[in-house]
Amino acid sequence: MAKANWNQYSATAASNTDINSIDIDEGMAPSNVNNAIRELMAHTADVVAGTVALSSINIDGGSITGITDLAVADGGTGSSTASGARTNLGLGSSATLDAGTSANNVVQLDGSAKIPAVDGTQITGIGLQGKHSIFIPAAAMRPTSSNGCGAITDVETTAGRPDMQVLDFDASADEHAQFQIAMPKQWNEGTITFQVYWCSTATDTDGVSWALQGVAVSDSDTIDVAYGTAVVVDDANLSAAEDLCVSAESGAVTIAGSPAAGDMTFFRIFRDVSDSNDTAAEDARLIGVKIFLTTDAGNDA
Repeated sequence: MAKANWNQYSATAASNTDINSIDIDEGMAPSNVNNAIRELMAHTADVVAGTVALSSINIDGGSITGITDLAVADGGTGSSTASGARTNLGLGSSATLDAGTSANNVVQLDGSAKIPAVDGTQITGIGLQGKHSIFIPAAAMRPTSSNGCGAITDVETTAGRPDMQVLDFDASADEHAQFQIAMPKQWNEGTITFQVYWCSTATDTDGVSWALQGVAVSDSDTIDVAYGTAVVVDDANLSAAEDLCVSAESGAVTIAGSPAAGDMTFFRIFRDVSDSNDTAAEDARLIGVKIFLTTDAGNDA
């Protein structure tokens, strides 16, 4: 085949026997040398002028200047500047930022695919899933109709200082109080835990055992249902009658009644005087209960 341009030349020297049909094989006419050189120069000029596009080119050094920016469609950026290239390639401002947790970084997930510890004080409008708490003060509870604790009582510490609203629980028998919560829809309907806020009427360091149990009731279901198994948490007085005592967080409390979204959950808290750790001979004054629950959604939508 006649070699009519650079693209048709062979890398095997012996295969190049003509230049555009001018014979340059062994035994050629001497006059073909001049004609072949002229034809080769014309082929070269075609490449320089862009009349003939090279099918492939390999550049492994040096530099190329003075050429038109290579279009994106041809594998280029369409620009001779970094900012213009980012625009043409559709890259946003994050293309110039480093990944990490420092100032002006794009946040990078850690090795467990979790967001690393960063300052989130300016994050708004995001409901975070996980462990949350609800505090129920004693004033939001009432003694149960059977075996109830004392009625809600206002106790003055010193005039002009905080008063306490408390429910008193005797040491002689189990006494109970009740409250209910329309649990948030984002609750995962699993177990809960609790902490008890209370104080004593004496100056000893004796123990008090608090127990909590619950049951969930759905729309149109009867409320005449049994509570779930009570879970006890022990605490001890701090040798002063009006010192605030905060118990440890309890073990898991299973809510009876197969909880579902939209349920009303009834809770009963009581002093378990039969527990071996309940040794205080005086009333224990309940100030409130903190309920810990786990959410699996960011809001109640």
